[in-house]
Parts: sequence; C-alpha cells; structure tokens
Amino acid sequence: MTQTDHYCLPAIPASDLPGIPFGKLKPVVTCEEPGRAFQLLDTFDDTLSSAGKLLCITGDTLELLTPQHGLLSQPATRGGRFVADLADGPVKAALGDVSALRALLPLGQGELQTVRLALVDGEQKTRVRAILRLMTTEPGGSVAIVTLQGLRGYDKALEQVRRQIIANGGAPLGDGPVYAALFPGRRSYVAKPRIMVGQDEAAFDAANSIIGTYLPIAEANEPGIIDDIDTEFLHDYRIALRKIRSVLSLFSGVYSEKATLGLKTRFSDLMSPTGRLRDLDVYLAEKDKFFALLPDTLHPGLAQLFDMFADQREHAQATLTEHLKSKPYRQEMSALAALFAKPKKIKRGPDADRPALDYSRALIWKRYRKVCKIAAGIDASTEDEEVHRLRIQCKKLRYLMEFFGPVFPKAEFQSILKPLKKLQDNLGLFNDYSVQQDNLRALLDDLGRTPEKKNLEIAQSVGALVAVLHRKQLEERAKVMKSFANFNSKSTRDTFRTLFHVAKGKS
Repeated sequence: MTQTDHYCLPAIPASDLPGIPFGKLKPVVTCEEPGRAFQLLDTFDDTLSSAGKLLCITGDTLELLTPQHGLLSQPATRGGRFVADLADGPVKAALGDVSALRALLPLGQGELQTVRLALVDGEQKTRVRAILRLMTTEPGGSVAIVTLQGLRGYDKALEQVRRQIIANGGAPLGDGPVYAALFPGRRSYVAKPRIMVGQDEAAFDAANSIIGTYLPIAEANEPGIIDDIDTEFLHDYRIALRKIRSVLSLFSGVYSEKATLGLKTRFSDLMSPTGRLRDLDVYLAEKDKFFALLPDTLHPGLAQLFDMFADQREHAQATLTEHLKSKPYRQEMSALAALFAKPKKIKRGPDADRPALDYSRALIWKRYRKVCKIAAGIDASTEDEEVHRLRIQCKKLRYLMEFFGPVFPKAEFQSILKPLKKLQDNLGLFNDYSVQQDNLRALLDDLGRTPEKKNLEIAQSVGALVAVLHRKQLEERAKVMKSFANFNSKSTRDTFRTLFHVAKGKS
C-alpha cells in the first residue's frame, strides 16, 4: 500500500454503489457493516474540521479520521470535556494540537454505515481499495466519506479514481463541507472573519461593516459563557468587543464626536462586567506555572491562594451569567445590532465619505510611526508605563492591519505582520507580569488586614511570587527591545512605506 487519502462526497446509498463508475474501474462491495449510532465531536470553533479531521463516538469507542494517520480508535472513556480528559491512546495523541483551553462539544448524532470496496478492472483485478463511510443525521443531513487505499504498482489507477471523485462533486476531507452536509442550516463560528473592504468603499461604510461583523461574534459566545463550557468563550467575547471599541477609537472623524462618545460608552459598559472573571481565568489557567516558579516549601500557601481564586471565580461566573441573562443587557445588544444593521441613524463625521483604502493607509502609517517613536526610546531604565503605552499602540496597529489586510498584497502584508505579532507577544507577557504583580500586591494588602495563620501562609507565598514575577518582567523587557529591533528592520520599514505611506497632496 503506497498512499491513503480521504474525500467528502454527497451521500451514496450502499445499494447504488455497484452502478457507479470510477473511471474505467467498477466498485465491488467486499464488506458491508451494519449501521452504528455515532455522535460527532469538535470544538466550538471547528478546530478538527478545519484540519480535515472527524472525531466520533460510536458505542464505547472513540474514532478519529485524519489525513495523516487514517482511522484511529481507542476507548471512549473520558473524565471531562477536554482533550486532556481523554484516556491515553492514539486518538488523544493525534489531538495534541487542539487547544488545551477548548472543550470538545457534541455537534449532533446520527447513523454511520461502513462499506468496503474493491475497485476492479475488466479482468476483475483489484486496482484500488476504498472504505466508504455513509453518515446520516436526524436533521436529514447526509454525507459520504471515501478513504482511498492505493496499491503498489497501480498509481495511475489511483489518480484516475481521484479525478473521478472530484468530477462527481467530491473534495478533500479538509475542504469538503462535511458539517454543512450533516447539519443543514448550521452556521460555523469564525472568531477572526475575513472582512472585505471594497476599493471604493467609504470609511463610514467600512467602519459599520467591521462593527456589524464583530457584534454577532460577541453574541455567539454568550451561551458558552453562561454554561461555563470553557474559558475561550469569554476570551473571544472580549476580543470582539475590544475590536469594536478600537474602531471607535481609531476611526477618528468617521462618526460625529457625539456619536463616537456615546458608542464608546455603550461598548465600554458591555465590557466592564467581564474583567474580574477573565483575570481569574488567567490565574487559574497558569496555576501549574505558578507552582513551578516557587519551591515546594511555599506550595501550601499557594494552594490556599488558588482555592481562594476558585471560590472567587464561582461567584464572578454567577454574577456575569446573571448580567448576560438580564433584560437590560439583552435589550442593549438588540438595539446595537439594529443600529449597525441600518446605520443611517448614526451621525456622520467629516471623514465619513473618505475612501476607505486611502483612509486605512493614513491610519496605519500614522500608528506605525507612533509605535516606532515610542519603541525607539525604550531602554532598561524606561518606566513601565511607557512600555505599556507601546503595547497599546502595537495592539491598535495590529487591529488596523487585520481590518484592512485583504486590500493589500498578501505576501508583503504577512512579512510585516509576523514581526509585529512577535513584538506583541513579548509586550503581552510583560504586561501580564506587571498586572499580576499589581493584583497580588493588592491581595497582600487585603490579607494584612486579617492576620490569621492561614492568611500569613498565603501572604508568604504571594510575596515570593511577586518577586519572581518582577524578575521575569525584567527579562521580558529585554526581549521587547530585541523584538522591536527585528520589527524595525530595513525591509520592514521599506514595506510599511511602500504599502501605507502616501505623500501629502496625493491620494
């Protein structure tokens, strides 16, 4: 056997298989297994499907079909929703690239029938083998997954079968609409949508399009936050709102001053109730890392600290859930959705009719120059506030570039986005270490007001942790300076100038 590959096809009844031509080859059923109930699993953002993988539970077996490894299986025993909760086995190992923060969720259920085929020539010689998985679901969806198995010496026959499958509407598993076929009407969640800004589109329309795109993304994450499925629902919710707020902040002159101020206030009010829960999520996600930073003698106090965080998180989760279910919140989200669906009621600013492409170039060039100016002045003695200011400016630059990225040449655009992301990663860690120290110092002040034995033990561990985080923050500052040097290379400067700089008087 030389090659195995997988394709998605419209469903084919098993009884019709003998009459379907595969080029000059004829399919012969060699084995037809009885139908089995299955449940399909994936993350909320379809991590597995986008990688061409299918994960199913059939009976007490977990089965994973992958382009790289074919069909893998292991016992379906699991202790929770995450890949880490699966029993050790080949499926768990093959899912190692799935985010540890994303839960595996049931998408739906149906019946799976497996049919094995031999594709034979006129002399009844088997040239290609195939496994056909016929999947049907209760909503009336259906799809056929074909796995081809090429035989040594018959590469031409395998290629003919591939071409025939594509000609009959098939597609490689990673590109085929498996979920759309199985669950008609289902809308896939995309956290980072590709927003196409027209060359001649007005800045006002571009801003409305971006905000109108990210509002439903925030709303799509609300059920996952309320049900506390995984922490990424809140993370994506906050990012969607943050990008909306960045539009209002960066697109100066597109909306009137009064309209901009009012919208900023409304979206800030949506964001503010989420902060405490997100902070606690970050702490709890990094629990093992914090324990690794301190010696074993300080672990008892650290364990009590994280027990405290877990209790606080439970309360913060309940508070945010109540907020998201409240009538005022629901009315506000509905009002904002209606406003940006028909934005004629939004007062326009002096730059509303400016062509979006010219406007985006000016915005990105201005923000890039600001980043360079701040970063050039950072050294070992620079105040933390200035490093934080650089982080904020880099984030604004990144958002602008992502909003308008599809308008510009892909290769050149990616060549400058990559070093910016690296710089942002270092600045993000620097900020995390700083915020964590501030929060822990505030916690120390609270603990000092009630000098119980338990609190003294926690305080000792927290004090040591603050010292370690301060050291790591200093290390990250040095990395920030190095990352900026890479970002500020001549090729990057030249590309920014070519793509975004427009000389005064030209447009």
